[in-house]
Amino acid sequence: MQVILLKDVKGSGKAGEVVKVSDGYARNMLIPKKLAMEATEANLKTLERKRAEIEAQRALDLSVAQDLKARLEKTNGVDIEVKAGDNGRLFGAITSQDIADAFEQLYMIKLDKKKIVLDNPIKTTGTHDIELKLFPGVSARVKVNVKAKQV
Repeated sequence: MQVILLKDVKGSGKAGEVVKVSDGYARNMLIPKKLAMEATEANLKTLERKRAEIEAQRALDLSVAQDLKARLEKTNGVDIEVKAGDNGRLFGAITSQDIADAFEQLYMIKLDKKKIVLDNPIKTTGTHDIELKLFPGVSARVKVNVKAKQV
């Protein structure tokens, strides 16, 4: 079945593209969640009229991501204090949500936790280099300094 993607769908395509997907995937996942609509003649004509809108939105998203990257690279990273054992191992772990909360609290920069790339949660003290994928082709690197909390 051919569908017009209304939003970016990982593994299928970007908003505004006409893609071929299986019937079940389209009817059970994409269309009910309003991620796509069926590619009929009327919908294709509507898409042509909306294409300029979609491109303008994508350009706006790109400029916002580039501005955010510049702001993030000006920061010195964040310090997070957590309970840790004598050997530097944490009681628990630092997750992407913890990092997003620290940036919002310290710099008033709201980050989506899904954009923070962590192969594994941070479980040791020290400085860690973290990658943020802000937009396709735009990524930033920040430092997260994990310190043992003094009890």
